[in-house]
Amino acid sequence: MSIPVLPVVMAGGSGTRLWPLSRSGFPKQFLVLSGQTSLFQQAVARLQGLAGGGIELAPPVIVGNEDHRFLVLDQLREIGVDPAAVLLEPVGRNTAPALTLAALQAAEGDTDPVLVVISSDQTVTDEPAFNTAMQRAVEVAADGAIVILGIAPDRPETGYGYIRAEHAPGALRVAQFVEKPDLATAERYLAAGGYFWNAGIFVLKASVWMAALERFRPDIAAACRGAWAVRATDQRFVRPGKAEFAAVPSESVDYAVMEKCPGQPAGSGIDIRMVELDAGWNDLGAWEAVWQVAKKDAAGNAAVGDAIVNDSRNTLVHATSRLVGVVGLDNVVVVETPDAVLVADREKSQDVKKIVAQLGAEQRGEHALHRKVHRPWGWYDSIDNGPRHQVKRIMVKPGASLSLQMHHHRAEHWIVVSGTAEVTNGDKVILLGENQSTYIPLGQTHRLANPGKVPLEIIEVQSGSYLGEDDIVRFEDTYGRT
Repeated sequence: MSIPVLPVVMAGGSGTRLWPLSRSGFPKQFLVLSGQTSLFQQAVARLQGLAGGGIELAPPVIVGNEDHRFLVLDQLREIGVDPAAVLLEPVGRNTAPALTLAALQAAEGDTDPVLVVISSDQTVTDEPAFNTAMQRAVEVAADGAIVILGIAPDRPETGYGYIRAEHAPGALRVAQFVEKPDLATAERYLAAGGYFWNAGIFVLKASVWMAALERFRPDIAAACRGAWAVRATDQRFVRPGKAEFAAVPSESVDYAVMEKCPGQPAGSGIDIRMVELDAGWNDLGAWEAVWQVAKKDAAGNAAVGDAIVNDSRNTLVHATSRLVGVVGLDNVVVVETPDAVLVADREKSQDVKKIVAQLGAEQRGEHALHRKVHRPWGWYDSIDNGPRHQVKRIMVKPGASLSLQMHHHRAEHWIVVSGTAEVTNGDKVILLGENQSTYIPLGQTHRLANPGKVPLEIIEVQSGSYLGEDDIVRFEDTYGRT
């Protein structure tokens, strides 16, 4: 008899330690950091490989941030995956509430599926080994156990939590969870054996998760049920109640449930096991981890983009928009984007989050957004600006349109570079082709749309006394932003 399995991909998080490439408006899970697709796309595709071998695989459930909903759908469309649902958190409440939403979604069906829960910011180099370990974890979880995946450590890593596991019939039994250790403690774990990195991959039945949560954190269970009861559904999007979800305690899966499971008395119904994962796993949480998985030269240097590395060792250079040259560096990370550059000691890359915290405290735009900003209809790139002007490149997807809108403080000039533009300008609607242009006066109601089958690209020149993105009055909008 086949085992029903529901893949759950956690796609929230802001990836602050991978700034300036990762920002809250376009976080690391949607970036291409290893391979040819984004980390999120790799995670979804990886789970598709579990089908067969006694597993009845359902379409995935994605749990993510409301602000990233169109990024999720676009990237799923690119790899040809149609999700069962995209559960949208109105505010971040960590992984325990996120997993609870997925379990409540699973309970809507006729089965009690095994949830295979993975993060969207990890890499795996050995897919067959990953599938073998996950299939074993599914078999153990189908019998009612909570299963966590552990990685045999190959270095005294201080950035991961650890699991102490003991031999037992069926699968290793988890004896203890250990917080991220200092270096001396990590070295002791490595020498002692029996300790594994916590991969943050969980395999368990939806009912088992809810029962464990009710036992250890009934407050989270009750609050999530309350938010779920007033959810709204819009095609694939499922939105729990905003005010109700904001009241859910913020807690991780580990703190809320997993760390409380070892040592529970017989008859408690709590059985927590570990399956070892030896599949080239890496958690790309910081630039040090990106360097670890990158292709390197004989001196240990990794370069991405237009980069020249000379007389340097063990250095990562990531160039996004221009040539970057480095000379005489040792153990350094250099990351260039159009509006920010990071230079850091590779071994202190965990501390990049301190830069992000300072940017947030100073309310600087580089904290959240790139110069190139993605929108559900396409993107815009602010290529130049001054006190009373701003120049943008704008791309509109085929068949997409911006909102019907007006601005109080700026006028706009539009020049079509490629494609066909349908322009609403007051009470007139015109079509513009390549090299044609139009003018939108201050205060005029207007809309830009792409009626064609190829991307539309224009250059927009804004002029006026105020050029902020909040100077928009929307009258109609396909994406619910009026």
